[in-house]
Amino acid sequence: MTIAGKRIAVLGAGIMGSALALMLARRGAKVDLIDREATPMACASRWNEGKIHLGYIYGADPTLQTARHVIPGGLRFGPLLRELIGADIAPQVTRDDDLLLVHRDSVADATGLAPLFERISAILRDHADAAHYLTDVSAARAQAMTPKELAAVADTNEIVAGFRVPERSVNTQWIADRVVAALASQPNITARMNQSIASVTAEGSDDGPWRVRGAADFSEAYDIVINALWNGRPEVDQSAGIEPKKPWTHRYRLSLFVRTARPVQVASAIVAVGPFGDVKNYNDRDYYLSWYPAGLVLDSDALNPAIPDLTPELKVAVTQGIRDNLQKLLPPVAGIFMTAESVRVEGGFVFAQGQGSLSDPASTLHQRNRFGIQRRGNYFSIDTGKYSTAPWLAENLALMIAGDK
Repeated sequence: MTIAGKRIAVLGAGIMGSALALMLARRGAKVDLIDREATPMACASRWNEGKIHLGYIYGADPTLQTARHVIPGGLRFGPLLRELIGADIAPQVTRDDDLLLVHRDSVADATGLAPLFERISAILRDHADAAHYLTDVSAARAQAMTPKELAAVADTNEIVAGFRVPERSVNTQWIADRVVAALASQPNITARMNQSIASVTAEGSDDGPWRVRGAADFSEAYDIVINALWNGRPEVDQSAGIEPKKPWTHRYRLSLFVRTARPVQVASAIVAVGPFGDVKNYNDRDYYLSWYPAGLVLDSDALNPAIPDLTPELKVAVTQGIRDNLQKLLPPVAGIFMTAESVRVEGGFVFAQGQGSLSDPASTLHQRNRFGIQRRGNYFSIDTGKYSTAPWLAENLALMIAGDK
């Protein structure tokens, strides 16, 4: 369809909704970007590790369905972000390959990961966009760490193997600031902040108009509505006539964002595969630290769970849990806390199709290939899947709506 002049509502101003708003507005649509927060990019899209996935972390999915689903978006992330914000993101990308460290309680057997990683690397090497990732992965390999290399970074009584995988992460706070600036500079976008969505209903046929209702008597009609919410998306879909498909999980996760007083060199690493943790080193002073069991403060299959009460006491407990567990397994992490200038506890909702504990090998959360686009007429619902796949999915949907795909 021709979207120039069309009135479009985009629900949710995270990375998915913000990317869509920019892409549609640049094609001439009049976009209302609606979110319950005071500013766009205020929650999970600002406060996450920024890992641009190529599939290696999904070692508990030997079918490679998850890897194949996330790889195209991961490879396109850098080029699309540069277009969206009009800036080079290279200085905000972690410099070195991630260390994927296998815990002795991993849900994936360490001996089986090497051949699995080689299959993922082969997919990357054959992909047309391999050279366009945050680093060139056209010769991708996952390299097993030697015992000496492993002992230099980890407690080898707990960490039984390690691999260097060609994945990178980005500084999500820096990106969020640039996305917010790009939204503000686009005259075809109106930010409707501090507005929670109650329902979306068709007025007449599925081709629209669609009415969006929210708090404080908010009620507006639009030619097209896109539900890009992460938490609460199933409830809005239900009001629009798309029945949510079980199982799903809303999780609220907190992590630490640490700024050190001086440069500290600790490798970016993830302890895997299961409910473990991450270290991300963006520039030797800005770090992301997580320990999944300590930071998980809500796990719910409700349609629209409430934000948990993030009390000071809870944040202290989360900080201690992350610090104690990471320092035990990765002794160099102690240097980050010893030189910390500031420590922030931040996070947001994570939505996933699937259920179960990540410590259970049978959990369907280990397979993250059930995300994408659903449609009822001119109402679209989009499951972001991962931060890394959001711009790519947004591009696909923008092209679909504009009739270019």
